[in-house]
Amino acid sequence: MFFQPPTRFGLFKNRRQRLIERIKEQYGVSRGIIFIAAGFEVGRHPFRQESSFYYLTGVCEPAAVLCLFLDGQEILYIPRFSTARSQWLNVSVAGPQDAGRLEFTDVRFLGKESAGYSFRPQFTMDKYEALLHDLDKYINPAVKIFTLHDELDETCFMQVMLYKNLQQWLPALGANIDVSPVLHELRRAKDEYEIDLIYKAVQITNLAHRAAADMIKPGKYEYEVKAALECVFTGVAGASPSFPSIVATGKNTTVLHYTQHDQQLKEDDLIVVDIGAEYGYYAADLTRTYPVGGTFSPRQREIYQLVLDTQQYIESIAVPGMYLRNDKAPEKSLRLLAIKYLDERGGYGKYFCHGIGHYLGLEVHDVGDYNVPLKAGDVFTIEPGIYIPEEGIGVRIEDDYVMADDGAACLSYELPKEIDEIEAWMQQGA
Repeated sequence: MFFQPPTRFGLFKNRRQRLIERIKEQYGVSRGIIFIAAGFEVGRHPFRQESSFYYLTGVCEPAAVLCLFLDGQEILYIPRFSTARSQWLNVSVAGPQDAGRLEFTDVRFLGKESAGYSFRPQFTMDKYEALLHDLDKYINPAVKIFTLHDELDETCFMQVMLYKNLQQWLPALGANIDVSPVLHELRRAKDEYEIDLIYKAVQITNLAHRAAADMIKPGKYEYEVKAALECVFTGVAGASPSFPSIVATGKNTTVLHYTQHDQQLKEDDLIVVDIGAEYGYYAADLTRTYPVGGTFSPRQREIYQLVLDTQQYIESIAVPGMYLRNDKAPEKSLRLLAIKYLDERGGYGKYFCHGIGHYLGLEVHDVGDYNVPLKAGDVFTIEPGIYIPEEGIGVRIEDDYVMADDGAACLSYELPKEIDEIEAWMQQGA
C-alpha cells in the first residue's frame, strides 16, 4: 500500500489549465501571471509541501515558485544550491532537464546559489535574481498578478511575505489579486484520484483504531494507546498522522483537542480516540469512543446512543443542497439541525459545542466555502458529540463521507460503532 509519487503529471497539468481558464473567465483578462509559492523547510522537521502548490504541481521540493502565464507558459522556478542536495535528501526536481517529465514549459533556477543544500525563508534579492529578471521583462500595467494573498489565512503567511519582498525589489509588480477563492473552489471538489487516496487513508486509520482498541485496558496510559495506533500509520503504509492524535480518557474526554496523553486509563471511564492518517498528502479523520472496562455503564450507554442516533440522522438528511453550517438557512444547516435533534431529546444541544463536520482533503480541515451548499464530489466529516464536564463524560463519533448525487456515502463504514459491536470488540480483543 506504500504511496508512490505521481509519475504521470497530466493530472496536475489539467488542474493548472482549469485554474487558468477559470481566472480568464472570471476576471475577463488574457494577460497575467498566477504566482504560487511552495512551502519552506523548517529545521530538522520533515518537509511537507504547501497544499495548494502540491495540488497544482505534484512537486514536493521546498522554496519553489510556480508562474502560470495566462498566455500558456508554465514555468517552475527552483532554488540553486552550492552543495549537491541529492547527497543529503531525496530530490524530485533536479533542474531544467525535468521540465518535460513534469509537463511544464520550462524549469529554471530562481537565482544565485544558496549556501549548502537547504533554502531558508531569509529573503535576499540574489536568491530570486532570475525570477525577478523574467518578471521584469513580462509585466506592464496591463498584466494582472494573481497569487494566494489571504492575510487572514495563516497557511498563506510565507507566500504573502515572499510576494511583499518581491514587490520591494521590483516595484512594478504592484498590487495583486487573491486567487485563493477560485483555487479553493477547485480543491473542494474531489476527483477519483483524490477520493481513492482519502479512502486509503481511511483504511489505514481503521487499522489504527483496531490497534488502539486492543491496547485499551485499565491501568494503561493514554500515551501507550497513542504509540500503538501511530505505529500502525508508519508500519502499514509509511503514513503519518494528519493532525496531532487525540487520545483522551476520563474528564479529558470533554477537552476537544486534548493532546497531553499522560493520564492512566480507569475501569469505569470512557476514552475518546480521534485520529487520522495522512496518505499521499490526503487526510482521514475518524473518532470512536470506547469503554475502558469493555462495557458502557447505563449513563454512558445513554449518551453514546444519543450521539450515534444524531450522526445517523444527519447522515440520512445530508444531500446536495444542504450546508454543513449556515445560520441564515437553519432548515438546511446540518449543524443547527443536529442541535435541534439533541434539544428535542433531553435538551442536550448545549453540550454539543463544535461543528457537525468539516471538509476533508489535502488538509484535515480542508478548504471550502461553508456558505456554498454541499454538492457531489465534496468529502467531509460528520462528527456529533456530547460533552458534560460536570459528569466527566465526553462522547464523539466521527466518520468520513463523500457526497454523491443522491446523498452521502460513508467511506469509513467498516469501522464498528454500534454499542454491541464496540463492547464485543473490547471484550474479545481486536
